[in-house]
Amino acid sequence: MSRNTDTVNRYIDGFRKNDHAQILSCLTDDIEWTVFGGFHLTGKDAYDKAIDGPPEFVNPPHLGVVRMVEQDDVVMAEMSGTVKRAAGGEMRMSMAEVFVMRDGRIAERRAWVIELKENDYR
Repeated sequence: MSRNTDTVNRYIDGFRKNDHAQILSCLTDDIEWTVFGGFHLTGKDAYDKAIDGPPEFVNPPHLGVVRMVEQDDVVMAEMSGTVKRAAGGEMRMSMAEVFVMRDGRIAERRAWVIELKENDYR
């Protein structure tokens, strides 16, 4: 694995443990995070406040990497996951993540998160 994929794997592992320090150590100070259809934020302070997600979910999420590919300073990950709902039950999801890297750290994260309500694709 490359330095970039090592960083992305360490970052994802931080989310699995809800370890803010581990997650933030993988980011540049001017990190940009976009969840399409959701939000866009800039900077580590804003990122730190958004790690736990909306209050209707209970951390940490269960995340699996389906595949990861890298080209130049971009790492792309196809992921699947579940997160418990505070009101009971869980949300299943499919995710596509684009990580733009700079000097071995994540400078931009672009995410598409699709809730799966019926099966593995819908």
